[in-house]
Amino acid sequence: MKRVFLALILLVTYVCSFAQIKLPSLISNGMVLQRDELIKIWGWAAPSEKITIEFIGKKYQAVANNKGEWAVNVAPQEAGGPHQMVLTASNKIVLTNILFGDVWLCSGQSNMELAMNRLIDKYPKEIANAKNDKIRQFLVPDEYDFNAQRSDFTNTGWTQVDSNTIFNFSGVAYFFAKEMYAKHKVPIGIINAALGGSPAQAWISEKGLKKFPNYFEEMQRFKSRDLIDSLQKAETAKSNQWYNFLHQNDLGLKNAWKINDKIDDWGEIILPASFNSLNMGSLNGVVWLKREFYLKSKPTVEQAKLLLGTLRDADSTFVNGHFVGNTTYFYPPRRYLFATDLLKESKNVITVRLVVNNGSAEFVRDKPYQLITGKDTTNIDGKWSYKWGVQSTAAPSSTFFRWKSGGLYNAMIAPLKNYRIKGAIWYQGESNTGNPKEYGSLMRTLMADWQETFAKPQLPFLIVQLPNFMETNAQPMESSWAEMREQQRQLTKLPHTALITTIDLGEWNDIHPLNKKDVGKRLALQARKTVYKENIVGAGPIFKSLKREGNKLVMIFTETGKGLVAKNGSLKYFAIAGNDNKFVWADAKIVSANTVVISNTKVAHPVKVRYAWADNPEGANLYNSEGLAASPFEVEIR
Repeated sequence: MKRVFLALILLVTYVCSFAQIKLPSLISNGMVLQRDELIKIWGWAAPSEKITIEFIGKKYQAVANNKGEWAVNVAPQEAGGPHQMVLTASNKIVLTNILFGDVWLCSGQSNMELAMNRLIDKYPKEIANAKNDKIRQFLVPDEYDFNAQRSDFTNTGWTQVDSNTIFNFSGVAYFFAKEMYAKHKVPIGIINAALGGSPAQAWISEKGLKKFPNYFEEMQRFKSRDLIDSLQKAETAKSNQWYNFLHQNDLGLKNAWKINDKIDDWGEIILPASFNSLNMGSLNGVVWLKREFYLKSKPTVEQAKLLLGTLRDADSTFVNGHFVGNTTYFYPPRRYLFATDLLKESKNVITVRLVVNNGSAEFVRDKPYQLITGKDTTNIDGKWSYKWGVQSTAAPSSTFFRWKSGGLYNAMIAPLKNYRIKGAIWYQGESNTGNPKEYGSLMRTLMADWQETFAKPQLPFLIVQLPNFMETNAQPMESSWAEMREQQRQLTKLPHTALITTIDLGEWNDIHPLNKKDVGKRLALQARKTVYKENIVGAGPIFKSLKREGNKLVMIFTETGKGLVAKNGSLKYFAIAGNDNKFVWADAKIVSANTVVISNTKVAHPVKVRYAWADNPEGANLYNSEGLAASPFEVEIR
């Protein structure tokens, strides 16, 4: 009898708990709903459960289907708020601080994901003064799923921007939202669904991937949880073995080099530099580095800031033997804060234990290497001492499952499908530069895929073109980054698509350039021009047409504003080729407000022209009068 009674209690408890209204993470306190569109509010309850929703003076009724799913449509609303929503069934949920405004899906890889906490030295005033309860972010968790389209996210919600929360906001998305709010005074909701290193195929649905057999097959393969678990187990074991070898054999750890400043038998190296450039060979393992510097007196401020540029690959850093910070991989800038009590009057020593994974030890050039104490700055570039603690083979490789085809769509895009959005901002491409020629096809599929997902055939896409990056070249040459930019430019032939040129906003030595403010501003200009239909110049000069006159090529541009401009002197980075496809630099001149003429006497019958066709076309300088750069391009006479 007791067992029967207990079973009844458990059954009633189960049914009652299942009957509770459950809402998706998106439908939560502080959410921004898309203005002027029919809105869907949805969730889960017990089958046949009746749900009442009270919102903005109206009542809506819903009944859960046999799967426990329910939804109601809310009539279009003007921008504004805050509003309250009350949902009642066997339980009651009250949602507060709801706004209507414009919601933008901001997606892609690391340059979209890159948060304001990485920009703290670039924009200290922006961060300190951030406060706008009309700008809010929904941060989608970085997760993947190869087996099914998820219906919800885990552990997330809406956050309004202030000086404490801004650190987790996407830099690009925040500056875009700030510009848009300043112009229209309409609340802006950012859905931040981006993941560093992700290729385009990871963001395409299983249905879309059928056009690409290799990627489709990859997705099918990784539906096996046993396969993923076995690969992870094997790779983790190899990685642990490699790091254990370093730990057990590192002479620097055994002999406490972090506190031992006797460096008589250490080598010397001038930093910043790549060790490979010094003909030291390809070396892996742990190298220790020390830099002595002198202070005339102890700092009067309480906190010091150590900037160690960017190091390859992972570092642990010490000041006078005291640990001050570490970074586990190559890309992030080293910025370590510590109490000035660690510093001494007279001689001080910085020690870096640098783990080298793939034979490319490096202190990246043209980065800050400084100790900052208040208003005083001590440069710590120049002569360092070094000694290898242990040398080894290269670190074993790892499989980044979350980058595999289709996984990010299922976990990070599919749960958004019922949420109305104004448009999508896409900043991605670096991870597809290995095969840029397929990118256009991938992106056309992705864009159609998302338009179907959101049931919005006219969904706007604002595409950020890849910026300048890597070393410059003195002569015209092929470039996968240039080919990628051309693929991105060609996408603007599709309706409801616009390009944001950033060819002048990059950094040669950093795949993550810090100037996210101008990227956001240019995105806002293109949104205002193409989505909000404002009569403004929204982009730099856009190539329109090409014709040949003798041995000269005549190009016409649109989006010239008050006229074309050659910034900082005569036009540069135009190249032409004849039928032999051998490109040479060309003389280029602006001859009218929208026309450029180029030629080279060595090419009597030019048929092709390229502009800014390089990884890093430093000095490319075709702009319009509004100060916006022209997109790189390649065109030919048909």
